[in-house]
Amino acid sequence: MPFWLMKSEPDELSIHDLQRLGKARWDGVRNYQARNFMRAMRPGELFFFYHSSCPEPGIAGIARIAGEVYPDPTALDPQSHYHDPKASPEKNPWSALDVEFVEAFPQVISLGQIRQQAVLSGMPLVQKGSRLSVMPVTEEEWAGVLALR
Repeated sequence: MPFWLMKSEPDELSIHDLQRLGKARWDGVRNYQARNFMRAMRPGELFFFYHSSCPEPGIAGIARIAGEVYPDPTALDPQSHYHDPKASPEKNPWSALDVEFVEAFPQVISLGQIRQQAVLSGMPLVQKGSRLSVMPVTEEEWAGVLALR
């Protein structure tokens, strides 16, 4: 089963928000490569929940894909920060999916800690210039991150 990492700004949706809600929609992805990774996800697959654009960026916990991918409704909402004026109900290029809480780590595994691990040096997360918000994680990388918690 594939593993993933997905980034969210904690003031938008944090691991603790997801813990409180149980399930939430993951939307607003506006990068085609990240969107394509989302489209490859299947219900039941796990992902690292990464807090980004915050004082302490890092992996905050684990969540699970809770359903099949579907058109992102925020692309059609003119009031949404993620509105895409080129999207229409007939042709919406963006995707969303539902996710559910699995585990919050006692402490965030910082990007600095991740960068110090040789087994994690190949992760797209630590590559220069990589800003993807959704990315695959190998089994070896998954185990390497879990060993840090």
